[in-house]
Amino acid sequence: MNWEVVIGLETHAQLSTVSKIFSGASTQFGAPPNVQASAVDIALPGVLPVANKGAVERAIRFGLAVGATINLRSVFARKNYFYPDLPKGYQISQYELPIVQGGALDIVVENEQKTIRLTRAHLEEDAGKSLHQAHHDMTGIDLNRAGTPLLEIVTEPEMRSAAEAVAYARTLHALVRWIGICDGNMQEGSFRCDANVSVRRPGEALGTRCEIKNLNSFRFLERAIEFETGRQIEIIEEGGRIVQETRLYDPERDETRSMRSKEDAHDYRYFPDPDLLPVMVTEAWLEQVRSELPELPGVKRDRYARELGLSAYDAATLTQSRETAAYFDDVLRRLRAHASQDAGELAKLCANWVGVELAGALNDSGLSITETPVASAALAGLLRRIGDGTLSGRMAREVFAELWQRKAGAEDAADAVIAGLGLKQISDTGELEEIIDAVLAANQPQVAEFRGGREKAFNYLVGQAMKATRGKGNPARLNEILRKKLAT
Repeated sequence: MNWEVVIGLETHAQLSTVSKIFSGASTQFGAPPNVQASAVDIALPGVLPVANKGAVERAIRFGLAVGATINLRSVFARKNYFYPDLPKGYQISQYELPIVQGGALDIVVENEQKTIRLTRAHLEEDAGKSLHQAHHDMTGIDLNRAGTPLLEIVTEPEMRSAAEAVAYARTLHALVRWIGICDGNMQEGSFRCDANVSVRRPGEALGTRCEIKNLNSFRFLERAIEFETGRQIEIIEEGGRIVQETRLYDPERDETRSMRSKEDAHDYRYFPDPDLLPVMVTEAWLEQVRSELPELPGVKRDRYARELGLSAYDAATLTQSRETAAYFDDVLRRLRAHASQDAGELAKLCANWVGVELAGALNDSGLSITETPVASAALAGLLRRIGDGTLSGRMAREVFAELWQRKAGAEDAADAVIAGLGLKQISDTGELEEIIDAVLAANQPQVAEFRGGREKAFNYLVGQAMKATRGKGNPARLNEILRKKLAT
């Protein structure tokens, strides 16, 4: 029997402010327990919260980036529940009037684009953290995170597979980093997802959903959804029914397990926080934030395809992060300043080296683009020598490896490596003709075979000619001259 999975994601992005959402306490990660929990964060008598303008500005930035409606008036509410790491007994969040409503994000799954609509994005404070110490048979409470600013981004239940959910999470992760509102560090809890999962037969009403909390890696998100989907289908097919609940994913056992019954909004007794004024956003502020937004990933992808002639795959690869796009732009700018080649050819050359050669080396070394040992200027210098025929592809990779080892930064670094290693492609027609004449004279049987219709003999002669040039012959020129000589 066919089943359809229905997935909606709630993502908590920690905003990149230096202080908390309602106090001046630090948001720095890794401090000793409870040293960053101020009187405001734990609501001691006599203190009042004050909204952090930087957190509001980042929420506006996100809303504009996804084409959402920015509510010029939004309200903070108290979400009431008891949990040991919630020091106030309530969480300050937004409910009826969030700052961001609607919007959408385009994702690509198996080369097909799909638009995921967003329900809302609202500001809220984080809770503290419970630290379970099994060897001491106790639980400690660290309130450093209490009051840390979060933007909770909620989708419509429009994803139909774990792959779509991961594609959405990756796209959102790239966007919040791109516009500078969140560092995206999943290991530190700066970006974490809750997945609402249900199953139904195609065409039927939505099934009962279960929420899987605090998924802090794309792999865990995918595995948790796949397990939960299978679990729900098995229960229904055996005659049971799904209970609405909150579940946790255990990566060691690769399974979800029940945490608590799932609450509905009325269980939290939301009401406007009496200590906080409504958030008022002026049109002038809105336009200022809009004017300061960088070129967004989707816009840049379209421009790369339209102006540079790059494929959709290359454009998507180069816009996976703002840093990668900036690196590519700088390499291409430097290359264009000195090269006379067609702009499209230069762009494709840059895309291949940034998106394939450099990306592969970074991946093998576990480095990000910001940590690359080969600066954009040094790579531009290398690509210039490919473009003018000094280096073959094989030689270029040899030079690149040396640039990597030297942690090269200057544009002339490649020239120094080429001179030091004695690498220079032979493109001079006269020199190549002499070498080819000698090869043909020494391999008359293969010449006769080629002229008799055996194309394989040509490849043999090319190999002999490249061997005679010690691998330094310009392959295109060498092939062209060899064919002409064989045709006469």
